[in-house]
Amino acid sequence: MDTFHSTAPIQIVKHRSEDNQPVTAVISQRVLPHHEAEYERWMQGITEAAKQFPGHSGVMVIRPEAGICVNFVVILKFDCYAHLKAWLDLPLRQQWLDKAKPFLSKPERVDILTGFETWFTLPAQAVKKAPPRYKMALLTTLAVFVAVQLINPILLPLLVQFLPPLLAALIATDVVANDFAQAVA
Repeated sequence: MDTFHSTAPIQIVKHRSEDNQPVTAVISQRVLPHHEAEYERWMQGITEAAKQFPGHSGVMVIRPEAGICVNFVVILKFDCYAHLKAWLDLPLRQQWLDKAKPFLSKPERVDILTGFETWFTLPAQAVKKAPPRYKMALLTTLAVFVAVQLINPILLPLLVQFLPPLLAALIATDVVANDFAQAVA
């Protein structure tokens, strides 16, 4: 059975088809290993086709990065929802998607965004987890060591000059305070 559907699941985050606000489609595609070059050639072709379409405002491709995201993320901008929807429903686009089937591991995911949500996060993206504690401890230790080594030549002469009188003043203050406390009691 073919689990690779010809129509992509499209999620509309905020539906505003009645207005002419700019709209963004965030398209997530997982490429099979060792097919990245084919995908890049395909991406150039479909991008050129999209640029010819009315209302196209730009495209940006974010490539996978180990440990962060395994998908190619395509950010496609149009001047209004009607133009984006027409591009997404275009038979020519479907033909391009059919050409990509041999090197995609699953159907693309399309999220349509309008308004301020495009400024903050990409939907359905894995959040990068914190590094292991031992790495953080090692990095912190290294940073403190370097800081101490750089600051030591500056502070050491000051400490040698001011530390003995400071200690003497603290001891004298303690002695005077104790004597005063005993006198009052």
